[in-house]
Amino acid sequence: MGNKVVVIGGGVAGMSAAGRLRNFGHEVVLIEKQSQLGGHVKNWYKVFPDFTDASEIISNLKGELNGTRVITDCTVTRIEGSAPNFTVVTSTGEEIHANAILVATGFHHFDASFKEEYGYDYYDNTITSVELDAMLKQQTLKTASGKTPKKVAMVHCVGSRDQQVNNNYCSRVCCTNAVKVAIEIKELIPDCEIYCLYMDIRVFGRGYEELYRTSQEEYGVQFIRGRLSEANEKNDGSLLLRVEDTLTARPMRLSVDMLVLMVGMCGNSELAEVADLKVGVDRFYETAHMQYSNNESHRKGIFLAGTATGPKAIMESITDGRSAAAEMAGFLATAATPAQGMVNSTANGHSLGEMETVSK
Repeated sequence: MGNKVVVIGGGVAGMSAAGRLRNFGHEVVLIEKQSQLGGHVKNWYKVFPDFTDASEIISNLKGELNGTRVITDCTVTRIEGSAPNFTVVTSTGEEIHANAILVATGFHHFDASFKEEYGYDYYDNTITSVELDAMLKQQTLKTASGKTPKKVAMVHCVGSRDQQVNNNYCSRVCCTNAVKVAIEIKELIPDCEIYCLYMDIRVFGRGYEELYRTSQEEYGVQFIRGRLSEANEKNDGSLLLRVEDTLTARPMRLSVDMLVLMVGMCGNSELAEVADLKVGVDRFYETAHMQYSNNESHRKGIFLAGTATGPKAIMESITDGRSAAAEMAGFLATAATPAQGMVNSTANGHSLGEMETVSK
């Protein structure tokens, strides 16, 4: 067995990296704070641009974890030592020796309640894209009163490109995700009218522009370049939207049964102090160099992957996880000395995932 590696974060980036590191012959411990692997993706229905079922992605990545020890319901409280001799201390008190560490802790969704003008937490039929996807996963879409919506509006860039909430960056996936879920709604409710209120359409990936065109030409999704200034609830629970059409410079009113806020990504920097990592102005982790050391942190032996370093689509996060694994393998080949087994100060009390195996 080769060197020992700890991967912190069991989303798609962490799982893809762990699988590759196992293939390279390293002993891997994957630590996930939730009870199941999969990060946000495990909660989603289908993903763009090809409508692959999210559960298929999770299943395939889990299948690559052969021989990986998985610890769930667990966080990292301390990281001691330096490369290539780290000690990772978990919330259960366990101490795990590691020659290298990967931080793949993902992101948080923007809290839509900060945008009070949209009525989230106040109006029953104002929901987030996360809540919409949960409904689509169940193949049902109903208003708070149990009715099938006939008109749905989706607001792009909620919490992104917004100086008022100090998030000046683009979350990269919101536009394409809006297009994808608009098509899913039309397939579920063919006579539903859908309006996408956008700042700019940013569909940058392979197949994304074609998906955008398909939503208009085949499904009749309507795109309005405009800013939503205010949403008000009417007596019947529907919503009256006041929108500025920025193409015609005219105000307009739009009545809908449901308003969906396409929330962006926010940095999850909770390990910054624990791992002594730098955080950028966008509150995502800084890499050693944006151009040619994009999986290395400023701390030798600690690597970064996935949306821990900024917004990414699922396929990008998977690729980034595998890229980080290759960078770590190169580092371990030249810098690390194989350790003499796991050091467990206390092994009881922690929860092990269904994929858990301990290699000896």
